[in-house]
Amino acid sequence: MALTSEEAELVRSSFRIVSQESGQAAARFYQILFELAPETRSLFLNDMERQGAMLMSKLGLVVAEIQNLEGLIPVLEDLALRHVAYGVKPEDYQLVSTALLQMLAEVLGDDFTPEMKAAWTKAYDDLSETMINSAYSYRKIPAI
Repeated sequence: MALTSEEAELVRSSFRIVSQESGQAAARFYQILFELAPETRSLFLNDMERQGAMLMSKLGLVVAEIQNLEGLIPVLEDLALRHVAYGVKPEDYQLVSTALLQMLAEVLGDDFTPEMKAAWTKAYDDLSETMINSAYSYRKIPAI
């Protein structure tokens, strides 16, 4: 991942704060997402509280390894393929970015500095690019 040490620390320190209110943060994330794109609501068939817990858990895993993209690639590839199975399209990743940044801004308030927003944006862009490339770069296997 192309984050500097300072950017990675901004992401980690802000996530520590957000994770203290993980249930509320996740609920607000999905509320924002569904306001931005009501059609995405149909992609979520599970209990939203459980879905929020899974979101925060995966986000925590990614944040913990934010400077180890190589180590995250198998996790991101698996996650990306599951998202394809759920009906997620490449353009949906930008909606998630918008919802994530808005949720962070609301939860962190004045502590969500421009530098912190830039670090999260950079991290999310790198991660989503990896996921999109792995999920939507299909290669045809020749018939035997």
